[in-house]
Amino acid sequence: MLLSMLKLKSQLPSSNTKLTIHAAQSLIVKIFNNNVKGNSPSYNKSTNSRHDGKEGHWLESQMGIPHNNKNEPDLHGFEMKKQTKGKTTFGDWSADFYMFKSTGNKNSNLTKDNFLKLFGKQNLKKKNRYSWSGEPCPKIDSFNGFGQKLIVDNELNILAVYDFKYDERPNKAALIPSIYQSGQIILAQWNHESIKSKLEKKFNKLGFFKCLKNENNVYNQIAFGKPINFNIWINLVKSGVVFFDSGMYQGNNRNYSQWRANNTFWDSLITTKF
Repeated sequence: MLLSMLKLKSQLPSSNTKLTIHAAQSLIVKIFNNNVKGNSPSYNKSTNSRHDGKEGHWLESQMGIPHNNKNEPDLHGFEMKKQTKGKTTFGDWSADFYMFKSTGNKNSNLTKDNFLKLFGKQNLKKKNRYSWSGEPCPKIDSFNGFGQKLIVDNELNILAVYDFKYDERPNKAALIPSIYQSGQIILAQWNHESIKSKLEKKFNKLGFFKCLKNENNVYNQIAFGKPINFNIWINLVKSGVVFFDSGMYQGNNRNYSQWRANNTFWDSLITTKF
């Protein structure tokens, strides 16, 4: 398998080579047919079988995509997404601003740990740790029970805000410091140009592709979808089709600020299957 991959990769142009959409699709389909189709994900002993990204890493290896954090399409102008059960991620895109100081907000005296205690929820099943995920995570336009919601402002920045008067927690008066009890407080902000750059460098070249499996967990199809630009994407945020899915929690330095959409949306973008 490894030898065949090396031979195939030596015959293919670099991912930086400009290709027509059909030429790029043909190259990707060839790699898929040679290295993925008919196979189930497999992991060696050095792989952590409990790691959530293990299948994605296996698939990247089979498709000849190096593991990296570069903000560019994975392969020949297309971004690769693996098959998921219900929702698919655009990216783990940290905000340009958080109200706690550990991400460069020098004007804040609030630690990330205290932020999670004020605006997150305690999980009794996870050793009582606090997280900004699930129920507290803000959605577009309507305040949740933790007094939080998402707003897209006139400059197309995305803001996660808190308003004490919409906080339904019975202990809010004792929990929330008085300086946060008046007006809307910005918890996080994603700037227009920043998120546009992240989105369009990944998804607005030739589009994306998904490697699909059958009911026996065997890869049998590859599907290609349309490109997505920022104007389309931000309107989907406004309508709630694209949503913020925070996974921030105590004890982890990563912010886990995921942006996702349900697979019904991704499926609507599919133009070709092989």
